[in-house]
Amino acid sequence: MRLISVAVRRPRLRLRDQLLLLVTALVAATLVTSVVIATYVVRAIVQRQFEIRALTIARGVALDNRYAQWLGDVPTPGGPVQLEAERVRSGTNAQYVVVADTSGIRYSSPDPAAVGDRIRTDLTAVRTGGQLMTIDQEASGTSATGSVPLRAADGRIVGTVSVGLAMSRVNERVWTLTRQLVAGGSVSLLLGIGGAIALARRFRRTTHGLEPAELADLLRGQEAVLSGVRDGVVAVDPSGIVTACNSEAERLLGARPAGRPVRDAGLPEPVVALLTRDDAPVGETTVIGDNTVRATRLAVVRDGTDLGQVLVLRDHSDLDSIARELEATRALTDALRAQAHEHNNRIHAVSGMLGLGHVDEARDYLRELGGSTTVWGDRIADPYLAGLLTAKSAAASEAGVRLRLGDTTWVDGRLTQPLDCITVVGNLVDNGIRAAAGSGGAWVEITLASDGHALVVHVVDSGTGVPAGARDEIFQPGFTTRELARDGHGLGLGLARRTARRYRGDVLLADPGGSGTHGAVFSARLEDVVAAPTTAVLP
Repeated sequence: MRLISVAVRRPRLRLRDQLLLLVTALVAATLVTSVVIATYVVRAIVQRQFEIRALTIARGVALDNRYAQWLGDVPTPGGPVQLEAERVRSGTNAQYVVVADTSGIRYSSPDPAAVGDRIRTDLTAVRTGGQLMTIDQEASGTSATGSVPLRAADGRIVGTVSVGLAMSRVNERVWTLTRQLVAGGSVSLLLGIGGAIALARRFRRTTHGLEPAELADLLRGQEAVLSGVRDGVVAVDPSGIVTACNSEAERLLGARPAGRPVRDAGLPEPVVALLTRDDAPVGETTVIGDNTVRATRLAVVRDGTDLGQVLVLRDHSDLDSIARELEATRALTDALRAQAHEHNNRIHAVSGMLGLGHVDEARDYLRELGGSTTVWGDRIADPYLAGLLTAKSAAASEAGVRLRLGDTTWVDGRLTQPLDCITVVGNLVDNGIRAAAGSGGAWVEITLASDGHALVVHVVDSGTGVPAGARDEIFQPGFTTRELARDGHGLGLGLARRTARRYRGDVLLADPGGSGTHGAVFSARLEDVVAAPTTAVLP
């Protein structure tokens, strides 16, 4: 049987536990290191102090001239040197006070039986006038020793004085200090543990309960989602800092705003307005650069905490292109339908005349039809423009507006960019029809002319003109004077201007109107959109 090995992922410690263990280990390691170093340093200092103290006691004994005089006697356990040295040892709490002559014979010792024996320590340097501080290992224990020469009244060195202090007292003091250091370090350890717990809780609140591994997974997922979606996504935290911006949003915005405040990130003004205004846009159509987008702003809240906002930008530029193509197709279809309807009417008229026997009238009617031409086809060679004007004429008629062609209209070439040209012309005509509708004798006049390879358009209506306060805003996306129906309006003039500027042209308000004779006059020019005519079109 074949065994399959499966790797089991061990559960990881939570961040709180990791911080607690880490801080505890660091503080404990620091405490142990500090105590060891402090113990070593303090022991050396206290040992030195004991050596100095032993030397000081020895000097005090050597200053007593009686010892030099007593050294001439035979050393005995009951002699004056032994008695006086024991008194000093008892008074100074020393381990021993040993007085010896220059031959090293002891005259005093804490062990009376050792009086008269030779000392084992080499005191040659002391006998020659020096001083000595050492740590001696005696049978009674380790001691800090200070040795000085013993001089007679005339200054001659007649012996040595050695005083020893038990090192057990040094160890007692060192251990006392060590316990104090450990007690202080334990308090620090407890404070560190408390701080680690507080830090872990604060971090947990900041990350909303997510562990570092979960945050990493979340970041990877966010990058995958932001990179995979076709919509532009801009995330802003509660303080107004852009925290995320995917590649599609950067393309639409023309900037890389991540990590900067909204107002200082180089974002287009419409986007700044969408992010900062009080009412959140939902599916609102706006224009960013050369792109038409639908914007939706969503608030992000988790466990009642405001995490900021997300702005979703959906590019509708492709839809606009499709809409323009559909509009051109619809214009041609409407024109053909209108021509077919008119043709049927004429056939019915001729058929009726013949049926009633009015042959002469039918002949005259057919002669008149044969000599008539469509006004659009006479002056406009391009079928897209002719079809568009035919369709717009029917739409204007339904709105009670008469669409007429300017006397100087003349386009003798075909359009090389029919969709974009129809976008400009159609929006200007629609704008004029809306402005003129509702008034008596309403009309819109359009003049089209080909200037070399450029298309020039002039549209004037019989409306009331553009109000003075709106003349600087009419080309702004979303602006409209139609108070009752703002949604979906206010984009035509801006779209027409952007389209014209793509062909090194522009759309301008030539005359705001309002004088009573006519309404607003708009002019447009598009370069390199008219092909040279293949055959001459005679008026």
